[in-house]
Amino acid sequence: MKAIIQRVTKASVTVGEEQISCIGRGLCVLLGISVEDTQKDVDYMVRKILNLRLFEDENGRAWSRSVMDRELEVLCVSQFTLQCILKGNKPDFHSAMPAELAQPFYNNMLEQLREAYKPELIKDGQFGAKMQVLIQNDGPVTIHLESPAGPTDPKLLSKQEKQQQRKEKTRSKGPSESSREKAALRSKADPSASSGAEGDVSSEREP
Repeated sequence: MKAIIQRVTKASVTVGEEQISCIGRGLCVLLGISVEDTQKDVDYMVRKILNLRLFEDENGRAWSRSVMDRELEVLCVSQFTLQCILKGNKPDFHSAMPAELAQPFYNNMLEQLREAYKPELIKDGQFGAKMQVLIQNDGPVTIHLESPAGPTDPKLLSKQEKQQQRKEKTRSKGPSESSREKAALRSKADPSASSGAEGDVSSEREP
């Protein structure tokens, strides 16, 4: 999931000639949902949106307070174009979640934002509509945010499995094998050096 989070003095959404939503000072969040997103991505985004310290405190110290700390508003706008992949100069949106799945997914995220904060301070655009979004950026302050990639990537899983196998092989080696390896490494680093075991054997052979 990708989001563009902007600190604003005001923001609004208009569909046709009708203004359907507006906020004063707070955050405007443009949100792009991918086909791979799950509930974990929602949880991450909700937590970050509400807790990012993008505002000053009562003494004017910057980057000290979140939108919740200041009890400010949040305007969320669904924007599938954030999942764009360019093919030459042509945008491709196959990585975006299809609308019939994305709408309930997006609505669920809005509900979580309202449950975690004050419902009346969470505003929304109109899903799937051609919207005019007016954003008066304050600062300007703009944060690009992506939810962490899950461990479902086959390459990541393969890498983790190989690392685990190496750890298991290391643990399964006996002490004698391990000591021989250490001695070999020492002899490569310093040919004149000998292990303690070799010293014992040579002393035993002396008359």
